[in-house]
Amino acid sequence: MSKGVPKILNKIGLGGTFDHLHDGHKYLLKIALSLSHNIEIGLTSQDLLKDKNFASKLEDYKTRELHIKNFIISFTDLKRVNIVEIKDWDDMAKYSQDPEYEGLILSQETYLNGVKLNELREKQGLKPIILIVIPLIRDNMKNKISSTSIRAALQE
Repeated sequence: MSKGVPKILNKIGLGGTFDHLHDGHKYLLKIALSLSHNIEIGLTSQDLLKDKNFASKLEDYKTRELHIKNFIISFTDLKRVNIVEIKDWDDMAKYSQDPEYEGLILSQETYLNGVKLNELREKQGLKPIILIVIPLIRDNMKNKISSTSIRAALQE
């Protein structure tokens, strides 16, 4: 990502667990920071993840946050990023109602959440945000790269 590349948007959001930060997460973060001057990351709280598969292998909130920050500072200024804790759908909806948001980075799996958040924005009289859908990243065996599969391997 060249520092001289002009950004298209001023502020976009993205969210998730970012557990065991992997290439899919890194791709989302790099795309977000290549498109926008600033990004806001909704990082899911530990309580929200207690029903995840292989929950005993989940990294704690502070570890996940630290891995995100360390990755970001490897290629850009951390001042461009704000990380907020997401404890429930209401938190996600609240942050997405920020009038400064211009876009939302989503995976194919979370696209419908973006549609719902846009519907909430429209009810509030806010402009809809641009939904930027990023394809799933696959490994050499054509399997989807996911935190769940990483936790499953750690469980064995």
